[in-house]
Amino acid sequence: MSASLRVLVTRPARQAADWVARLRAAGIDAVALPLIEIVCAPDEAQVQAAWEQLPSMRLAVFVSPNAAECFFGARPPAAQWPADTRAAAVGPGTSRVLRELGVDAGQIVEPAVDAAQFDSEALWEQLRAIDWNAQQVLIVRGDGGREWLAETLRAHGAQVSAVCAYRRCVPRLDEAQRAIVAAALREPRRHLWFFSSSEAIANLESIAAEADWSRARALATHPRIAESAQRLGFDEVARARPAFEAVRACIQSIAL
Repeated sequence: MSASLRVLVTRPARQAADWVARLRAAGIDAVALPLIEIVCAPDEAQVQAAWEQLPSMRLAVFVSPNAAECFFGARPPAAQWPADTRAAAVGPGTSRVLRELGVDAGQIVEPAVDAAQFDSEALWEQLRAIDWNAQQVLIVRGDGGREWLAETLRAHGAQVSAVCAYRRCVPRLDEAQRAIVAAALREPRRHLWFFSSSEAIANLESIAAEADWSRARALATHPRIAESAQRLGFDEVARARPAFEAVRACIQSIAL
């Protein structure tokens, strides 16, 4: 692989650091450039109230690792994960965080490991056989986001509530991070933007409003994200499944 290609990992800071470490271990030059800032528990009382209601829930759905980390970060001191409440994760990164936070692996449901995408639709494939009539479901999420899974569960009879465990913000880049952006704009063919969120792309547009992306390259982990990068003007947008090995293989094929 060419040593000249640098991968810019745009996930929120904690996930970006993890991806950078794994990519570097695979021999890929990667740096963290978080394009979404996470603020946990904007209403801590609301999150704590959701913890009190957990024993009545058949399922709690976590939309991201940040949702899990921030929800558990606001856990009341005496609260424990209920034995009869299952936890759903949209992808393996969220599942891993839930296990690290103490949820038993047997209580976690997630998309199949070979799913084409790790998203709400893939998670629903693991949930659709359950009778949801009159079952209580909690969705742990950030501010905003897609309503598809909540609407699908309600259509199947579930009583769905949601709690906002974190807020997403446009980050203020420090001097070193701005230097990374400047280098990527100056030498677009030597950089590969790794996007796992359309919101990161929108924030990049805000941060670098006058930038020319016509020679820039990106890797996206979902068709909707790829479309966002193309709308911004990226010249080449590759797609890969969000699993680490698929992303690694795609990066290495681009760098050949």
